[in-house]
Amino acid sequence: MKIAIDQDRCRGHGFCWTICPEVFDLNDDGYAEVRTEDVPAEFADAVRSAANSCPERAIEVD
Repeated sequence: MKIAIDQDRCRGHGFCWTICPEVFDLNDDGYAEVRTEDVPAEFADAVRSAANSCPERAIEVD
């Protein structure tokens, strides 16, 4: 599983980081960043939940 964040859509709500801080981080401005593009299998469900919880739909999961 690979993920990316569309920085043009992210508004810094932080739901992704709250749900899965092992994969997501917040930069100094409060916007989401991906710690690793290749998601370890044990975090796959949390990443999907984070993507579904994003109000801006800024998280792309492949």
